[in-house]
Amino acid sequence: MTGGVSVEGISLRELFAGIELQAGSEVLDIAVTDISANSGLVEAGGLFLACSGFRRHGLEFLDEALDAGVGAIAWEPGEGFTEPRLPAGIAGICVPHLGDQVGIIADRFFASPSSTLAITGITGTNGKTTTAWLVTNALLGTGVQAGYMGTLGFGIGQNLESSALTTPGCIAAHRRLRKLSDVGATAVAMEVSSHGLDQGRIDGVKLRTAAFTNLSRDHLDYHGSFDAYKAAKATLFEVEGLESAVINIGDPFGAELARKQRAGQKTISVALVESAPGGQQSALCAELLDIDANGMRIRFTGEFGTAEMHSSLWGTFNVENLLVAAGILLASDYELDAAAKALENCQAPPGRMQVIRGHTTSPLVVVDFAHTPDALAKALIALREHCDGQVGVVFGCGGNRDEGKRAEMGAAAATHADRIIVTDDNPRDEHPAEIATSVVAGAKGAASVEVVHDRAAAIQRAIEVAGTDDAILIAGKGAENFQLVAGRRKPFCDADVAADVLGVAA
Repeated sequence: MTGGVSVEGISLRELFAGIELQAGSEVLDIAVTDISANSGLVEAGGLFLACSGFRRHGLEFLDEALDAGVGAIAWEPGEGFTEPRLPAGIAGICVPHLGDQVGIIADRFFASPSSTLAITGITGTNGKTTTAWLVTNALLGTGVQAGYMGTLGFGIGQNLESSALTTPGCIAAHRRLRKLSDVGATAVAMEVSSHGLDQGRIDGVKLRTAAFTNLSRDHLDYHGSFDAYKAAKATLFEVEGLESAVINIGDPFGAELARKQRAGQKTISVALVESAPGGQQSALCAELLDIDANGMRIRFTGEFGTAEMHSSLWGTFNVENLLVAAGILLASDYELDAAAKALENCQAPPGRMQVIRGHTTSPLVVVDFAHTPDALAKALIALREHCDGQVGVVFGCGGNRDEGKRAEMGAAAATHADRIIVTDDNPRDEHPAEIATSVVAGAKGAASVEVVHDRAAAIQRAIEVAGTDDAILIAGKGAENFQLVAGRRKPFCDADVAADVLGVAA
C-alpha cells in the first residue's frame, strides 16, 4: 500500500460512481494509480483532472500530462474548449462541473482518510497557526497522536513537511490526511484559509469541529469586499456532518456566526469578556490575571467550571488563541482542568511571537508573522506589555497583494511603536520603493521612521539603535525561510538574521 492506495490502483468506475457525466461520455473499467489536477505533478498511469481554474483551464496543460504517461483524463467542458483528441489507450471522461467533484474523487481515491480522523478546521484572519499548533501539541501531551496541517507544514510533532499554502489544494489535502492517518494520527488540527474555502480546497474533508478566531481586514485583493471575505469564512461552519463549533463571540462576526449555528449542533462560544456583542453570553471566558517576562497567568471561567494556567506565550491576543484552543479541547470532551494543564505545557509555534534573547546588554527581539493592521497592532501592544523600554518595529508589506492595507499597517506602527523601520517583505513583482512609500504614507505622526530595503540590514539597524531595556518586533514573515523578490525565491529567515546580529543561536 502507498498512501492508502494499492499499487494496482483504483478503478475509474469506483471513482466516478454517481457523478454526472456529459451525455455520451463513458467510464472505462480501468485502474489509475494516482490523481492530480496539476499537470506537472501527474504520474504515469495516473488520472489527470483538467478543471476550469481561476485563471486557466487544465486542458491547456494536456500535452504535459500526456508526456508524463497518464492513463486517463477527466475534463470539464468550458467555453473555447472542445473534446481533446487523446492517444489510443488513454481513457477520457467529460464531467460537467468537474471542479466541484474533486473532493469526492480525492476522498474515494485516498480511502476516505478524514472519516477515521477527528479533524478540527480553524479559520479566522489571525491566530489560525498558533491555535492549531496549541491544539495539536496539547493533544500530543495527553497521549493523542495528533497531526498539524497549516502554514508551518504538516506532520506529527516537530517533524513537519513543508507546505507552500496555508490550506493545500483539495487533492493535496486528502493526500496529506492519508499520510497522517498512515503514520498513526487519530486527530488533526488544520488551518483553513478564506482562499482555501472559496476554492473548495477542503471539499470532501469530513470535519468534526470548526473553530473561528477573529476577523479583520485581509485578502481584499482576492475577495473584492469585506462581505465576500466574511462569507468565505462562514462556509466552514456549513460543512455537512459538522458535530461542533467553537466560536470567539468577542469578535462581532463571531457573534453573528454563533447565532446562525444549526440546532442540535454543539456550539461552544468563547470570549475575553462575560458579555459579548449583542448580549450573547459566552460558555467559556478567559481573564488575563498577570503578565511578566516569562508569559501570562490566565483564568478560565464559565459553564465548564474554573481553571487557572500559566502560559509562556506573550500578548493579550494569545489569550484569545489559548481560549479558542481550550474550547476545541472541550469540544473533544476534555474537562476544563485537563485542557488548561495540557495547554500550559505548550510553546508558541516558530515565528509566532518567537522570543530571541541576546546577551544581558542586548534588546529583546521578537519575530512574528503579523501581516495585517490588526495583528501588527496587537503584537506591538504585547511587546509594550512585556518590556520596560521603547518598542521598535521592522516590517514591510507583500507585493501583488492587498494594496489598501499598506497605509493601515503604517498607521498601526505609528500608533504603537516608538521607532519604525520599513523594509522589504516579499515584494514579488512590485517595485519595493512603491510599497514602502505606501506604508510610510500611513505612518503620519510617527516619532521615527526609516526605510531600509535590505531586510537583513534593517534588522541589524533596529538592533544596533535599541537600548538594553528596549524590544524590537520583526513582523510579517514569521517562520518563512525565504523571500520572494522579482520572480526569485531567496533563502532568508528573520530569526536567523536576528540571532546572528545578537551573537546567539536562533
